[in-house]
This record gives sequence, C-alpha cells and structure tokens, in this order.
Amino acid sequence: MMSIGWVEQFPGLKKLQPAVGEVLIDASRVVTLPAGTQIFGPGRAPENYLLLLEGTVRVQQVSESGREIVLYRVSAGESCALTTACLMGYEEYQADGIAETDVEAVAIPRALFDDLIARSAEFRRFVFTAFSVRITNLFKIIEEVAFSRIDIRLAQRLLELADDQDRIALTHQQLAAELGTAREVVSRQLHEFQRRGWISTSRGITVVTDRGGLEELSKSA
Repeated sequence: MMSIGWVEQFPGLKKLQPAVGEVLIDASRVVTLPAGTQIFGPGRAPENYLLLLEGTVRVQQVSESGREIVLYRVSAGESCALTTACLMGYEEYQADGIAETDVEAVAIPRALFDDLIARSAEFRRFVFTAFSVRITNLFKIIEEVAFSRIDIRLAQRLLELADDQDRIALTHQQLAAELGTAREVVSRQLHEFQRRGWISTSRGITVVTDRGGLEELSKSA
C-alpha cells in the first residue's frame, strides 16, 4: 500500500501494486500554474496525463462562429476526460483548458501513461472509471443545451455560481459561454429576472436578491 503524498487524493491509485506505484511516483512531477494559464488548446497533442491536486480548470470549446461553451470543469482529485481521450486516441485537442484559479497538478508523462495502461489493470480501471463518469456528465450537458429552457438553465447556473455573498462575477458573455448560447439571449433573460426582483446587475457583477424565486424556477424543469 502506498502512502506517499499526492496519491492519497486518488483512492483508485492506492490499489496499484507497490512496484507499479513506485514507478508512477518516481516518473511523475508536480507542476504549478497561475490562474489564466492556457493548459492546452486546439491543434496541440497532450504530453502528459494530468491529475489535479488543487484549483479548477475550465474546459471550453469555441465554434467557427465564435460562440463559446463551457464543457466541464476539472477540480481537485479529478482528471481531464478530453486529455484522456486524446492520449488514448493519439489525437490533438479540439478545445481549450484554462486554469480558472492557481493550479497544482501531477503530470504523468505520455510514455509512462501508455506503459501503465498496457500493463496495470488497476491503473486502467482508475483511468477508465474517471473517463466514463465525465462522458456521462457531458451527455447530460448536451441534453440540457438541446432540450432545456434557457430561463431554467440560467437560474440553475446562477445559483451554482453564486459565492457566499450571492454574487456572480461574470459578464453576460461569460454566462452565455456557461450555457452555450448567445450573449443577447442571456442579457434578455437577466433583464427579466431583474424585473421580477430576483437579481440585480452592474457591470460584470450579478447579485442574487431572491434565491427563492430562482430556486422555484430552477426546479420547474
């Protein structure tokens, strides 16, 4: 059983055979990246399998028309599904990974990733389990974008993103990217929420003033 540092954040890795675990720890390195860093982007191939120790990474895609959509976020204790897919398929990224906060992560070199996938059942299980969970969540996002009402989705997202003072420090364009829609659509809906007394807005800031109203709408899906 391994008990060294960062492995403790990933229960699946503690099941690795000791010899495999030692190789993983010795060949991997911990990296730190400041907020705002582009960790990966379209046209680039992954060089490492990343396991996040601290911080948050936003994975987003931009269409040919310039519309953005946030696909998912990677938090501490998680890996990136897109990186996993590109490593296994020898493909280049088709989306951006941006450090939303200062980030600390374990970088497992590609050659080691390939080797452990081939020879360690426990490592394969760890990678594929994390991958399958994220893919399931992505299908939920696709379903929401395709079929759910924008007012309900916006209410849900405002409640999710609000800090402990009920403030959301995102522009209308950033909120549109969260929902995969146009800025104008979000602006109209925020205006309606403000008319109902549920929120107040100023430049780049939205404040929830009536959580009950938003919660009632968010549960009407």
